Amino acid sequence: MGRTPGLSVRPARDTTRLVVLVLPGGRAQSSSPVRPWNLSYLRMVPFCRTARHGPVGRSVATALLRYRVRGWNGAQPAPVRDARWALDELRRQFPGVPVVLLGHSMGGRTALALLAEPDVVATIALAPWLPPGESQVPLGTGRLLVMHGTADRWTDPAASREYIERVAAARGDATWVPVPGVGHFMLRRRRRRRRAVTAFLAQVLAADGQAAGTVASNLAGDDADLG
Repeated sequence: MGRTPGLSVRPARDTTRLVVLVLPGGRAQSSSPVRPWNLSYLRMVPFCRTARHGPVGRSVATALLRYRVRGWNGAQPAPVRDARWALDELRRQFPGVPVVLLGHSMGGRTALALLAEPDVVATIALAPWLPPGESQVPLGTGRLLVMHGTADRWTDPAASREYIERVAAARGDATWVPVPGVGHFMLRRRRRRRRAVTAFLAQVLAADGQAAGTVASNLAGDDADLG
């Protein structure tokens, strides 16, 4: 497997105060290379745009990771290895700048596996893949937000909630936001998702001691938003 990962970096428009590393989904087992036209990769492009807009977006750089292969692939997970490579690249390009991980599905599982990595100050996991027995992932110390559609049939929203409850009990500063009626790819209620992500990034940048749970309270009563 001589391929190398790819990293598409968009710099901040002003002084870079935060870097968001975006981690796509994938498959349980696959040695097929990730192509730029794969849907799991393309689905994450809007999340890069979301991070770079909103009240703090001018200070945010984004980096979209393209894994070498599409699969998790067992006990030596390929995407985790590639994400560590990406973190090294970002430390080189943006020395001393804190990093937020944002992953969907397998990318969410990857992000949660890297909570304790140096310079990672917060994590956003969207519909994360948390198979049975995934109880030993590191808790880390940064803020944590998990959003999951209640109609997801690919990954388990109940597992996401149980994971967040365990993290919150251990160290606090973690919240789970259910998105009613939304499936795995979170194609509905996109404005709700965008607002949650931008509010969370604003809190990370503010570093004012607010709990990540404020994101959930900010979205209360927003169920009618189908954008």
